[in-house]
Amino acid sequence: MENNAAHYADRLEAAIQAKGAPICAGIDPRPEWIPQSFYDDAFKQHGQTPLGVRAAVRGFCLEVLEIVAPHVPAVKPQAAFFEALGSGGWDDYFAICAKARELGLLVIADVKRGDIGSTAEAYAHALFGEREIKGVKLESAHVDCATINPYLGGDSVVPFIERARTHGAGIYVLARTSNKGSAEFQQLELKQDGALVDEVARKIDAWGSESVGECGYSDVGAVVGATHVEAAQHLRKLMPRTPFLVPGWGAQGGHAAAVRACFDADGKGAIVNSSRGVMHAYASGPLKDFGEEHWKEAVEQAVKTFHAEISQLASEPAAP
Repeated sequence: MENNAAHYADRLEAAIQAKGAPICAGIDPRPEWIPQSFYDDAFKQHGQTPLGVRAAVRGFCLEVLEIVAPHVPAVKPQAAFFEALGSGGWDDYFAICAKARELGLLVIADVKRGDIGSTAEAYAHALFGEREIKGVKLESAHVDCATINPYLGGDSVVPFIERARTHGAGIYVLARTSNKGSAEFQQLELKQDGALVDEVARKIDAWGSESVGECGYSDVGAVVGATHVEAAQHLRKLMPRTPFLVPGWGAQGGHAAAVRACFDADGKGAIVNSSRGVMHAYASGPLKDFGEEHWKEAVEQAVKTFHAEISQLASEPAAP
């Protein structure tokens, strides 16, 4: 991405229109669910070593990208699963991001970063664009967007916004997440003006107001889970120009009504993610009967079903 790249929200909307569904495939490789054939091939080349394990995981992820690319506008590689592979895991993460870009996919880095100003700047350099030190150019992951944790305050978020905008990228700020324990902090009632998540939503809307694309949405998005219907409805009203990243569909038990509430009346303004339900379809959920030898067919069927379900939901009339 160059400094003159189109606005993130406009690029996302164009990609969604091209693929016909506002969906995102999460790349969360669980080593225990990767077909044995990948380990067999990797161990032949690298031995039964950490490098062999990494090669198996990387190979599997690259093949998953090839399968889902015709059906999804974006992928969301989760950094934790790569960092857990050891010192070379970040190299593998870069490789997955590069392959996704090569396939024409937008890349949402699921990193949930959040730290004080100078550290936030360093994190942002690792994600967007490139930098130069002593005449040496250092590449980043060159992602299109990243997830950000806002709970250190605005000065921990602004460096990400500034760096992302310089490269035509965006961010998604955690608002109402899909996990069961999210209410412990996010729904804490303030002395006035609702819950803590409401204040976060107002901040997100304000940050995004400074850069709204032609599609009517900003480059500062919000993570809003598919597991909380009333919260989704409420937050959509608080953030009318904010694009939502919606996790929780599939394995986490997301609700169709919550997903629809994340979109606007025209069925725009959100992208829904499914991770293990797609990439590990043969190992979990309703497609386990495919078996390991037919894992590719399971992934393809899962992503096609996901495509059909969410495109239908987005096209339905909004709840009154």
